[in-house]
Formats: sequence, structure tokens, C-alpha cells
Amino acid sequence: MRELVLPAAIIDRLIDNGRRTAAGEDIDPIPVVKLFTPDAAATWLLTELDPIDRDRAFGLCGLGLGEVELGYVSLAELVSIRGRLGLPVEIDRSFEPRAPLSRYVEVSRSACRIVDLAAG
Repeated sequence: MRELVLPAAIIDRLIDNGRRTAAGEDIDPIPVVKLFTPDAAATWLLTELDPIDRDRAFGLCGLGLGEVELGYVSLAELVSIRGRLGLPVEIDRSFEPRAPLSRYVEVSRSACRIVDLAAG
């Protein structure tokens, strides 16, 4: 099975946020990575990985159905997702987060889709 390959620096930051959450810290991290389907409207802004189950990520999820939600997602399951043309989930390498996750949630819920604050 194909694996979603995240760079080590991204994994380290996601795990660090996951450890802080597991330790009971009340954090509002800046998204670490943006994933998307290039041929569909699904987007994920991930902020943390569970330090024990490194397949379990947390962030803002939007499947292109007119709403977004905070929640957990399996990285292994993201590998199986395909858009209309059969293209796999990709990392948005141009994504530059500009605000904590709570701001993305606020703006994205109003827009009914995940909004890239860096783009305006």
C-alpha cells in the first residue's frame, strides 16, 4: 500500500504539538501542513500527530461538501482518497500558515470551506 510521505521536519512539528496536547497543554497551534486533493475540493490543515499512534492526525478537515470540522484523520486513509481524475492527496508545498488554527476555523466555517489566510 502507498504511504503518505511527510517530510521529517513536518512530522517532528506535528508530533511536538501532539505531545503538548497529550500533556494537557491548552494550545492553539499554527497549522503545520496543508494537504489537498488536486482534482477535488478536499483539504486538511493538520496541527498534530498522536505521539503514540502516529497515523492519527488532528486538524481542520473540509471534504468540499460545504462544511468544515475539527477532528482526527488517519494518514493511512488519506492515501486511499482520490479525486475525480484519480489523483492522490498531496502536500501544498506553497502553504504558509499565518494564524493559529482557531482563526482558520472561524474564517473557514463562515466560508463553508477551508480558507487559505495567506492568500487573503
